[in-house]
Amino acid sequence: MSLVRNVGTIGGLTAVSRVFGFARDILLARVLGAGLAADAFQLAFILPNTFRRLFAEGAFSVAFVPMYTRALHSADGPDGAGGLAAQKFANDVLAVFVWVLLGFSALAMLAMPGIVWLLASEFKEIPGKFELSVTLAQITFPYLALVSVVAMLSGVLNARSRFAPGAFVPVLLNIVLISGIGVGYYLRGDSGDNVVVATTLAVAVAVAGAAQLAYMAWATRRVGVVLTLRLPKLTPEVRRLAKLILPATFGAGIYQISQFVDTFFATSLPQGSLTLLKLADRLNQMPLGIVGIALGTAILPMLARHIQTDDRAGAQRLQTNAVEIAMLLTLPAAVALAICAPAFATAFFVGGQMTQANGDTMGRIVMALVAGLPAYVLVKVFQPAFFSREDTRTPVWIAAGALIINIAINFAVVPVFGIVGLAGATAFTAWLNVTTLYVVLHRRGWYRADLHLVGRIGRQTAAVGVMAVALWLVVPLMAENYSGGALDRVWSLGVLVLGGGAVFLMGAWVTGAIDASLLSQLTRRRRNAGAAVRGAEAARDPSLTEPALPVLPPANPDAKDTGPT
Repeated sequence: MSLVRNVGTIGGLTAVSRVFGFARDILLARVLGAGLAADAFQLAFILPNTFRRLFAEGAFSVAFVPMYTRALHSADGPDGAGGLAAQKFANDVLAVFVWVLLGFSALAMLAMPGIVWLLASEFKEIPGKFELSVTLAQITFPYLALVSVVAMLSGVLNARSRFAPGAFVPVLLNIVLISGIGVGYYLRGDSGDNVVVATTLAVAVAVAGAAQLAYMAWATRRVGVVLTLRLPKLTPEVRRLAKLILPATFGAGIYQISQFVDTFFATSLPQGSLTLLKLADRLNQMPLGIVGIALGTAILPMLARHIQTDDRAGAQRLQTNAVEIAMLLTLPAAVALAICAPAFATAFFVGGQMTQANGDTMGRIVMALVAGLPAYVLVKVFQPAFFSREDTRTPVWIAAGALIINIAINFAVVPVFGIVGLAGATAFTAWLNVTTLYVVLHRRGWYRADLHLVGRIGRQTAAVGVMAVALWLVVPLMAENYSGGALDRVWSLGVLVLGGGAVFLMGAWVTGAIDASLLSQLTRRRRNAGAAVRGAEAARDPSLTEPALPVLPPANPDAKDTGPT
């Protein structure tokens, strides 16, 4: 299957999730503002999600997916002995994984006062804030165990080239949380007690985890994969997975520790800083989530198959296409967000309990964060080159070095520049991380950017420069509209988004920044996954397909395609 087509599937559904998440945060900002209850909920939401990225989407996925893929395509393939071997492996892993998650979750909930104190000891200075943070975190933490099993089921489907269900489950989270905001707002009534809203939201997080797990269990059964919970047994394959997970956990842990470091510094700043940072990051996460998660999820199993068949040329083409797509989509997004950040922050978030001063600060945070947007995505493109070769150690040392530098920079800039300096340090170390990853890949001969790619990125940069000038001239002309009525906000932002996009596309067309065949693959709907279609794609541009690989049939021939329609 084409990398671009898989990215389109994942990216499209992730875009839906981001839209719902964006709506969630707009409502959250207006209902809770940036005060005591808002900070307490943000901390309670950060904790299970950080551990989720560490265990489920980080170390576990990068180790589990290549091993499951290898078992799936062994022997007679997915429909034969390979499918049975893969299912046995998944069942053995689930039997151990569930008990580890339950035990860790229970211990963390008991130790929550100490965890919150380590991350946000300054909350004790404000009456009731520390206690509320502990309570909310204990309510939200069961989400970790539920969503970790969801991530495993998603990995099973991804290995079978069924990317849609895993990309859809975050939509359920946001739908439930939006409902939670509505219920909390209703329960609060005229009392103005934001603690009621925050508590309702915490309960909604746990409910969302249960909804996601139920959906993924249905999705796996729909393609003929039935996993059952057994008594735990440390089989040789499970032991091998554990050996791969340990260094990967440390590597992912380095990144998550950096998130805790950012949280620690943010909670030491004036009240509301943590909330403003997380809301500002929502603007940064729109393109990052859509492009970065889609590329990282799609490339890992595909790259693993190339490497297992010793197809070095195919692996090189795959990563080159991924880098080109990443830069094509993130360069203009980063520059546009940086220039339009004050307008977006005001138009989307200011209102209700969110003040204009909060919006101004949020705009500056966004400008600092998006400076690292292309780097955040490229990290997700380069890391699979290590993971697919079962090298989970090298990224550890690179991430560790970046973390040390990040902490040092934070101590220097946060006292001077506050929360904006914290965001800027994050962007700088992201570029340091991705540069180091590429240098190592280049020296090992695993990936080297060719002149064609360099030229294409140069053309993209030129087109982005034209767009930047246009936006810089237009943004101040509508300054009053960004804080006006709903209609004024909508049409003024529409002018910025549509106008900036049109200018970039024209500039890209003139400079040759867009590969027309690559773009056509990104926008084409998946009508047929058969060999005839793939052969036609290969004839137009062989770099867009994986000609050495057969189509992965569903485990159940009667199962319907789970991709978007």
